[in-house]
Amino acid sequence: MNDDGSEESTGRSADRLLALIREHRDTIRERLGEERYAVLLSRLEVFAAVASDDARGRRGALQGVRRALLPLPFDHPVRAALESSRLVAAPPGPDSVAEARELLAWLSSPTPAPEPGESGETRPDHLLHSASTFSAAEVRDRCGGPPPSELIRVPDTLDGDRYPQFQFTADAGVPHEVVLKINRLLLADIDPWGAGTWWLTDNSWLGGAPASLLGRLPDHRLVGAAAELVEGE
Repeated sequence: MNDDGSEESTGRSADRLLALIREHRDTIRERLGEERYAVLLSRLEVFAAVASDDARGRRGALQGVRRALLPLPFDHPVRAALESSRLVAAPPGPDSVAEARELLAWLSSPTPAPEPGESGETRPDHLLHSASTFSAAEVRDRCGGPPPSELIRVPDTLDGDRYPQFQFTADAGVPHEVVLKINRLLLADIDPWGAGTWWLTDNSWLGGAPASLLGRLPDHRLVGAAAELVEGE
């Protein structure tokens, strides 16, 4: 443990998050839907498989678990805890990794799947598909070539890749620099659904959906909100 107790505090925070997931398993699955619940399980698999001496890997794995929980509505106890306590995403200790293994085995056991639309919540895939988008060709024109990998890209089997329009400035039509910066924090190239959900759902710290606040709030406030959620204090 560090002299300031940070490692011990971090371990407790990680244990608390895992305990909350265990406590609210059924409603987490219901509110996330089967696709996002599978993402959560895959993130826990990564967490459980990280070597004990890989501090960076442990940090990234715990952040991945947190990002998988982003689509939960703000009134869900786990999402509310992430908002209120700002659980840190620093390297958890060996005990937390062992707890992740046990939790993964328990979560993987069969539970009744929710009926479609039962939760009444907007699924992240529906959220992004309902957003105004540009085609891949339109984005290449705006970027003057291949688009930055940080942009959220939504695959569409009928129309090809689509890019949510909020990522681009209204005047010049080029990507917002702050969007690219935040998308790097949210690993949008790996998890476009999680990143898109962050942009398009209300954020209690900011007072609205971040996408609607572009140009209305200072960039540093948007970056700070994303960093708080991903990295903790």
